Amino acid sequence: MGLPMQSLLGPLFLFALSMSITPGPNNVMVTASAANFGFRRSIPHMLGVTFGFPAMILALSLGFAQLFHAYPQIHQAMKFIGAAYLLYLAWRIARAGGEKAVDGKVRPISFIEAALFQWINPKAWIIAIGALTTYTTVGGSVLGEAALIAVMFIVTCFPSLALWALFGAGLGHWLENPRARGAFNWSMAALLVLSLVPVVG
Repeated sequence: MGLPMQSLLGPLFLFALSMSITPGPNNVMVTASAANFGFRRSIPHMLGVTFGFPAMILALSLGFAQLFHAYPQIHQAMKFIGAAYLLYLAWRIARAGGEKAVDGKVRPISFIEAALFQWINPKAWIIAIGALTTYTTVGGSVLGEAALIAVMFIVTCFPSLALWALFGAGLGHWLENPRARGAFNWSMAALLVLSLVPVVG
């Protein structure tokens, strides 16, 4: 017999908090966004992650994981589409704050873009599958327990992202020199690509 769901709430909270606040692609992207566009303009990005990842958890609990297992070619296609989208996002980070930012052609990542990004984020997949296999109970309501897991990530995700965004916004004041800002942006873009190498592995 497994533990009742109520006894798992404390460990689930700690798991969600640790997974949300530790470095990963989402935190790298939010840090870079806040450094270039400021905290306020990065809020839609943070909200996209905050609600996009829990939506992914709910989708997986409804059987998307079984769909990808039954039709691995779908998952393979998503990996390559995701890799292309990743490179596009990395390029946007690299260009942020440059000369073209002045004419409005460069903008922060939107709510929808951030939400969709979760489906090609390997850290998100590992966390989602780990949470569903560890914090759901035998004989329990999978959807109900998945909804509780999703709520726990909503509670922990936004404050964690906000801390990274505040860090990025603070860095922004030190990056007034275009050369320094360019070096920072290219470094963040490189870190994003490197953090998602498993996508095409």
